[in-house]
Amino acid sequence: MEFALTEEQKLLQQTVREFANSEVKPLAARIDETGQFPHETFRKAAALGLTGVAFPEELGGAGFDHVAYTIVIEEISRVCASTGVILSVQNSLYCDPIYRYGTEEQKRRLLTPFLRGEKIGCYALTEPQAGSNAAALATRAVRKGDRYIVNGTKAWITNGGVADAAIVYVNTDPARGEKGITALVVEKGTPGFKVGKEEKKLGIHATACVELSFTDCEVPVENRLGEEGEGYKIALSTLDGGRIGIAAQATGIAQGAFEQALAYAQQRTAFGQPIANFQAIQFMLSDMATEIEAARWLTRKAAWKQDTGARFTLEASIAKLFASEMATRVTHKAIQIHGGYGYSREYPVERMYRDARITEIYEGTSEIQRLIIAHWVLRS
Repeated sequence: MEFALTEEQKLLQQTVREFANSEVKPLAARIDETGQFPHETFRKAAALGLTGVAFPEELGGAGFDHVAYTIVIEEISRVCASTGVILSVQNSLYCDPIYRYGTEEQKRRLLTPFLRGEKIGCYALTEPQAGSNAAALATRAVRKGDRYIVNGTKAWITNGGVADAAIVYVNTDPARGEKGITALVVEKGTPGFKVGKEEKKLGIHATACVELSFTDCEVPVENRLGEEGEGYKIALSTLDGGRIGIAAQATGIAQGAFEQALAYAQQRTAFGQPIANFQAIQFMLSDMATEIEAARWLTRKAAWKQDTGARFTLEASIAKLFASEMATRVTHKAIQIHGGYGYSREYPVERMYRDARITEIYEGTSEIQRLIIAHWVLRS
């Protein structure tokens, strides 16, 4: 693993940072306040190739590697966590499984327009009664000829309110447990497919996170991803990559909070001098910088392992666990350094603190990550 970024990766980082500062940052507070999905920003990100970062150019992707992908998500999340996770879901949770498991026809129809950012995708696994226990899906699909009839409800689906297609995990054979789960791509406008209530959340307000419902929804067999019964395998392998995206998001949130706290500490005076001169503040800044650097390299290591083609489940869980919990600690300290102003919405660290908390929950809670890590450690 090379620690130095390539010239191509450095140029990408510079380009994305400029885009984040000029196009994403100015809207971050407003979309947090209104909850409005940033359609125009998404289109501009697509023009830069950020909706299909680590995918072949011949399919419509940008042709970078997964280390570059973590750079993109970190830089965007540094100024707006909502936009960061919108792009993470597009890349990791929707496009990646179709690229790896889809047929050539499916890639042409259900992947290329999404890589180009012409369409938006989402990943529908979680249900009201099935989160960490993904094998307990209640959404049913019964095959009738060349169609699946789908009935059920999905919850907490990021991008779901605006998505043109969803990868929906359904139970086609409940008696077989996890081996009875199948992945279907359900397109917007399919009769019986409805967008439900938008979730009112602590943070990441602009992600069109909704409930999806299916009532006698007829999905063509040609929209099945992989074989019947392979859905659980597809879901879990997809989450490995998704966790790297969330680790990058958490690192970006923390980096943004650290930069705000550092600048504030150098400007704010108390007892006749900048508060950055006080050892208590210096210790907090030192801890923040150290933890961010550790999270960044754990994340990039996981992405590097993914690029080698080897299994990267352990590395992804380690990166996601550490980076997400680190982001909560760092944003907590950022508010502390700001004092009372940190509790005010006039300063972005308040938003960053709220946004950071979800990274410990979605795409596998910290507790689930610890179970995965323990499994790999004990089997070694």
